[in-house]
Amino acid sequence: MGYFEAVILGLLQGLAEFLPISSSGHLALAQDLFHVNPDKVLLFAVLLHLGTLIAVFVVYWKDIWELIVELCVTIKDLCTGKGLRLEERPVRKLGVMIIVATIPTAVIGLLFQDFFSGLYNSMVAVGIGFLITGVLMFLAEKMGSANRDIRKMNCRNALFIGILQGIAIYPGISRSGSTLVGGLTTGLKREFAVKFAFLISIPSILGSVVLEAPNALKESTDMTLLGPIAVGMLVAAVSGYVAIKTMIRIVSNKKLSYFSYYVWILGLCTIGYGLFSA
Repeated sequence: MGYFEAVILGLLQGLAEFLPISSSGHLALAQDLFHVNPDKVLLFAVLLHLGTLIAVFVVYWKDIWELIVELCVTIKDLCTGKGLRLEERPVRKLGVMIIVATIPTAVIGLLFQDFFSGLYNSMVAVGIGFLITGVLMFLAEKMGSANRDIRKMNCRNALFIGILQGIAIYPGISRSGSTLVGGLTTGLKREFAVKFAFLISIPSILGSVVLEAPNALKESTDMTLLGPIAVGMLVAAVSGYVAIKTMIRIVSNKKLSYFSYYVWILGLCTIGYGLFSA
């Protein structure tokens, strides 16, 4: 893997992680086209995820800082017997909803990790995932405006969104797209649905890093790859930042159908490629 491949993979990871087009599907397809063995670049994959995580922290650093401060206050309230008081403290409730949404995602990921990992080797399966993403985006655009924010959100809403995020571990199904559809389906405001989708990506991305890190650290990395790895991580962070900002505007303007057409075409091409190469 040279600098060119690293830049392309970093760009795909950053853009597709937050735009509703599936980073996992794009990376699986790109690695197959470039003949990059995923088992040989585990460290690179882990650092690409960290790059996208940096992008989330940069865009939502105020919200993340408020959540950290509120966590400390919550611990104090629990120790002094004041309780959670979720309805009185919206930031605290947001933190709890993020945790609730993460639970089904983690369960699905742990139970079906081997199954989903095996699908990365099938371009037909990846193509089907792209087609599903297109349907999700088409449905998301057709949904009307809602007015629910964190004050009106409940645990059932968070669990539903978390389940959709877990299903999106399937390569080709967009995580951001699935969680966005979940938020809109439960009646969340479009702006808040986007924010919640990106905030719950933090534990999801961290979880994948934790799962992949042990094997990545065991592999012997060629020192000549350190340069491409660093460049790929930087590209993933910058493109991820751009993708988040772009996604916020697109969702507000209801232009998600553009992504539907893109992933439908890509899905059909990927399925054709998979059948031909087989």
